[in-house]
This record gives sequence, structure tokens and C-alpha cells, in this order.
Amino acid sequence: MTRSSLGSRVVPQARRIVIGSAVVLAALGAWTTAPAAAEPRPGYVVAPPSTEQRADNLDGFVIEHLPAGVGTPTDFEYEWEDIRFHSRVWETGPDPEGAYKVDLTMKTLRGEKLTDLEALKAFLIEYEEKDPDTWELRAVKIGAYDGLIADGDEVFYFVAPGVAAEVSLDRGRFSEQDLLDTATGFRPED
Repeated sequence: MTRSSLGSRVVPQARRIVIGSAVVLAALGAWTTAPAAAEPRPGYVVAPPSTEQRADNLDGFVIEHLPAGVGTPTDFEYEWEDIRFHSRVWETGPDPEGAYKVDLTMKTLRGEKLTDLEALKAFLIEYEEKDPDTWELRAVKIGAYDGLIADGDEVFYFVAPGVAAEVSLDRGRFSEQDLLDTATGFRPED
């Protein structure tokens, strides 16, 4: 066997060993430096974040109030018909069957077609597949903003051209007043 043929077999094997070792060491380093609270270990109890720790802001809106007892938040971003949504959903669970229940949802909506409260309503009728003849809405003031409340579990309000907000909650656990207080505390940052 010539020196060049031996070298051509040894170098790739050595390279694989070095690269494989580097990957393993990097993975171990990432694992050992990962936040300890990311996944509770058996035998340890990790307290969920307090309401104050979870109430901050979403897409340029401050969140000043949450009803007591909401679950864990998750953020989402998506778009539908040229309207961009930023959403935070608080859920409790899992129940004995493994299901989660939505406690509260806050959304910002941004897009050129949101020109006033009527345009927002027309968009939501289409987006939520509501029958405009049977969807019962009442006018409501959310802080300085004109809005509409539906069935006491959802309120949406026009903030400025191109900007609106929506808040909904589980009426089995929370009152209409909780909805209004939460919506009033969900407003653009100053």
C-alpha cells in the first residue's frame, strides 16, 4: 500500500472523528448551559410565572391587567387577507384527558383595510365567519377607543387607521367586567 492511498483513507476517518467529537461536545455544552427552568425535572416543582411576570407588552401594546388565574401564555404571529395578527393566548391544562383550555386571548390587528370601526367589523365578520344579521354586538368604549362587544366574551376596538385590537376570554371562568377591564389595560404604548 502506498503512502498516498493510506493517507487518503486515514484523513477522512480522522476528520469524521474530530467533527463528531466537536458536535458531541457542542451539544453537551449547549445542554449544560440551557436554562434550568426550561423543563422541570422529576421531583422538582417549578412555580409558574406570576401574573405580573407575564403582563408586559405585545406588538407595541402594553398589557396592564390580566384576570386572576389565567394559565401559561404563548405568542403567535400570522396573516390573513393582508391583515397581520400578533396574538398572545393564555391556557390552563392539561386536564386529566390531556386537553388544554384557552382562558384569554389578546390580539393586535394591523393592515391598510382597517380604516375605522365599521371596516374592522366587516373584516371580523369574514374572518370569524359570522352571520352579520345574527351577530349581536353592542357599542362599548375601551379607554379612549370605540369598540364592539359580542356575547360578553369578545371585544374588539379600533385604535387608529391600520391598527385595531381584540380581546376574548372564557366566560365560563371570567365575567364580562373581567373582559372590559382586561381590554382597557391592553392599549398602545405611550
